[in-house]
Amino acid sequence: MKVRLVDIAHARSGDKGNRSNIGLIALKPEYYPILVEQVTAERVKEHFAGVCLGKVERFELANLNAMNFVLHDALDGGGTLSLRADPQGKTLSTALLRMEIEVPA
Repeated sequence: MKVRLVDIAHARSGDKGNRSNIGLIALKPEYYPILVEQVTAERVKEHFAGVCLGKVERFELANLNAMNFVLHDALDGGGTLSLRADPQGKTLSTALLRMEIEVPA
């Protein structure tokens, strides 16, 4: 069945220059393997089409049941250069939590 990430995880995001950083943390340890399988760098890149113009890197933090995503060229130049409403990428974690994934019933 399909669920949104918000149903099984929480997230935080921020910035460093023109890169956004999104931490995705499983709400329960048993959800972490599902996140690892379903939330790939490619899927995140696709989810942020038009926002993230560069590559997406994923780093697994198994001991924390979490992953970190770095979205390159995603903030229109960053906080002091961007004309976007959210030049630091603070809302990108909320946007990621809207992604739908397949989970076992």
